[in-house]
Amino acid sequence: MCSRTGSRSTSGPARRYTTSEVHDLVVDGPGGGLALRLYRPESSEAARPVVVFAHGGGFVFCDLDSHDEFCRSMAEAVGAVVVSVDYRLAAEHPAPAAHDDLYAALEWTAATVASYGGDPARIVLAGDSAGGNLAVTVAIATCDRGGPAVLGQALFYPVIDDDFDTESYRKYGVGYYNSAAAMRWYWEQYAPDGTDDPRLIPTRAESLAGLPSAVVATAELDPPCSSGDDYADRLAAAGVSVQHRRFDGLFHGFLTFPALSLSEPARQEVWKMVRALVDGPDLPVTGTSGFAS
Repeated sequence: MCSRTGSRSTSGPARRYTTSEVHDLVVDGPGGGLALRLYRPESSEAARPVVVFAHGGGFVFCDLDSHDEFCRSMAEAVGAVVVSVDYRLAAEHPAPAAHDDLYAALEWTAATVASYGGDPARIVLAGDSAGGNLAVTVAIATCDRGGPAVLGQALFYPVIDDDFDTESYRKYGVGYYNSAAAMRWYWEQYAPDGTDDPRLIPTRAESLAGLPSAVVATAELDPPCSSGDDYADRLAAAGVSVQHRRFDGLFHGFLTFPALSLSEPARQEVWKMVRALVDGPDLPVTGTSGFAS
């Protein structure tokens, strides 16, 4: 997991990625300079799809470095320009600071990514854990505001809400990675003034209809799993194309642990889902979970 300085337990065999360019950038953000890291993969496409990525870490931990290997893997496998966003962290910067930073990064990407070989007509908002929450809330916000067009949302074990009375919290909230107690603390840091705001809890939006197509990957042993599954079902009920995959026997954050034997096969499956999203967003409308062991 991440420390306050951003390290993460992702040790594993060293691997070379074919990312041809990595750019560390600072752009104007709502709170001042906003750091981005842009990964441009080797590709024969003249204009590559684009993923604007928000890292996980409970809204309080992690940074560009903690998810660097993960973003390189995604850029290579999906063939996308990946823009990783170093949004402001709680408790020093409570909500909606992180949301606002990701929205600003989306605006910058839509206006600028063509100069880095990205296709501004094929932008996907993505995030893992707390970053999944931010990706969803920004997808809703840009729809509501008539902001930059977003082709899809790619969510990896997203923290959708602060409902701790769900089946997965009851089963796995104690004794499993990312406990209910930890999640409560994260929300207290991020939202000290409450969460009655769709910029914090996406399912508090008036409607999910009209949102971009989605990939939702959840983990069976993850306390927030039920909320992620429910979000996928709500999207389907609202007529949004969604591909939902729940991974049996795996825990929160599993995609960022390359030393885990099941992580790489799961990653490749998820990357294929994301590639299908950028290639053709009309995914099957379904609320049914898949399983991998």
